[in-house]
Amino acid sequence: MGISRKARTSNIMKYDLYHYFEQDKGPFRNLSKLSIEQASLISNQIRTEGRSFASQRNDNYLMIRRELERQARDQFICKGGKPRNSYPHYMTLESCKWLESWYSNPGRISIDWNEFSKESISFTYGDLFPTMRYPDGKAYRKQVYNKDEIIEIIQEYGLPQEWNSNGENGPERYIEVQIWDEEIIKRYL
Repeated sequence: MGISRKARTSNIMKYDLYHYFEQDKGPFRNLSKLSIEQASLISNQIRTEGRSFASQRNDNYLMIRRELERQARDQFICKGGKPRNSYPHYMTLESCKWLESWYSNPGRISIDWNEFSKESISFTYGDLFPTMRYPDGKAYRKQVYNKDEIIEIIQEYGLPQEWNSNGENGPERYIEVQIWDEEIIKRYL
């Protein structure tokens, strides 16, 4: 599989990053930014309401999430990343129609990936949870990538949205982007 037709513009790679959210709540809301007590209250409320995909998360979700975010941050730093935040905000590399189904009234923001420095964003080939935990031995499991590396991974495997849009071929439905600096996303809050 090759690079997405949209992605190559001259010698500069061009991708769009997407953030999906509940319209009435607003974009870039982040449980990891809250204390564990506050995050637990909100997580329990989401489960009780049962209206969104997030309502399916279990009681261990927050602890697992924080540990996976710590692992991702540590890997990113080892690859030259300079995160300003202890926790990331999340986007996808290119659009993923499936994520819109997670919300009752979905909103979507798109930002050119070139607006972010390579030291401020990392990537996992698939959502952070299954990528770091799914035990199938694929080469991209338990890996966090920088901008240059994710281009190579896309050249090798393609975009999951293109080959696994229905989820029948594994847990990869999109490439997740971890935003470690809020400077750019502040414009959208």
